[in-house]
Amino acid sequence: MDSSGLASTAKAKYLQIADDLAAQIKSGALAPGDAVPSEAELMERYGVASGTVRKAVAELRTTQLIETHHGRGSYVRSRPPVQRKSSDRFRRAHRLAGKAAYLAEAEQSGGVPSVNVLFVGPVDAPAEIAERLNVPAGAKVLARKRRYFRDGTPTEEATSYLPWDVIKDIPEMFAENPGGGGIYARLEERNHVLAEFTETVRARLATKAETAALALSPGSPVIHLVRDAITEAGRVVEVCDTIMAADQFVLDYRFAAKD
Repeated sequence: MDSSGLASTAKAKYLQIADDLAAQIKSGALAPGDAVPSEAELMERYGVASGTVRKAVAELRTTQLIETHHGRGSYVRSRPPVQRKSSDRFRRAHRLAGKAAYLAEAEQSGGVPSVNVLFVGPVDAPAEIAERLNVPAGAKVLARKRRYFRDGTPTEEATSYLPWDVIKDIPEMFAENPGGGGIYARLEERNHVLAEFTETVRARLATKAETAALALSPGSPVIHLVRDAITEAGRVVEVCDTIMAADQFVLDYRFAAKD
């Protein structure tokens, strides 16, 4: 298709090109995993300069239809979002059945989940984490950092921070695999019964390190979610700092209408 096939409107040429390529993706003419035509091919096809082509490709990245890998080009995205149901994934029934939250949500959404534990050990609590845990900044806490995958593709990276006095006598907390039901099950076994979770959610662009960790295209958005796990006694026994590929997740919340 040449430039004469584009709609003759006042819309900027790069947006017309982006719309045309988007239509090809949605129709299946460009299938998931297919390479997007090269910059030279698009310049010839649409009769435009390289800058216009680059803006069109950037528009497709912004709308999450394609992903770009340095040195390899751009490809049609093939990963559908995972739906996270926060009202379900932390149910005690899952823990009693031996399922950690990630496995419970992945089971509901399809795909094969896996996890790599990147680090388990003592660290000095960062200021924001210390404030949430109600410990002095720099106090020793246990950090558990892991990267989660679905069908072999990284989707999120999370670090849990736990107060040292709470976990120092729970040996499973220092193991890569804390056992069925995850760390929340181990906490509840030691009478730290969880009553509620609070989450703070932000959207922003990925840092360079996050882009590499989650195999994202440059300029991709992430969801930055920080969760407090609070016991019946009112103590925060875990803060989980999570970075998620924004195109992979739908945050689905349920709220009680009563006080």
